Amino acid sequence: MEIVYRQAVFNDARRLRDIRRRSILELAPPTMTAAEAQAWASKLTLSGMERKLRELEVWVAGRNGIVAGWGAVSGDRLEGPDTAPEFAGQGIGAGLLAMLEGPMRERQFPSVHCAKSTDGSRSRRRVNIGLRH
Repeated sequence: MEIVYRQAVFNDARRLRDIRRRSILELAPPTMTAAEAQAWASKLTLSGMERKLRELEVWVAGRNGIVAGWGAVSGDRLEGPDTAPEFAGQGIGAGLLAMLEGPMRERQFPSVHCAKSTDGSRSRRRVNIGLRH
């Protein structure tokens, strides 16, 4: 079935928070212990996701009417993507990255900054992702 992309709306907040939480708990191990994943996931709040929806340009990917993943952009910063575990390995994350690259390319950013953490800590690795123009 085809993946459909749309901008997130405020009512998506609970599902997007749940996707992030479940992706941490189910997909982050073996890069961290189950206890570390649980500690990271326990810090996620609905209000935090609602703040992201207000402050970032958040996009969702859906399949069969179900939100399967999300990612966001803010200036030259990329957040995510996060994919629901049941959709892992089906191209949702790759599709979101490709879709999010479009608006960033249109804004003519020479590179994208993607802060990713493997343990949920505030010390994150910054990665420059060159955009194809």
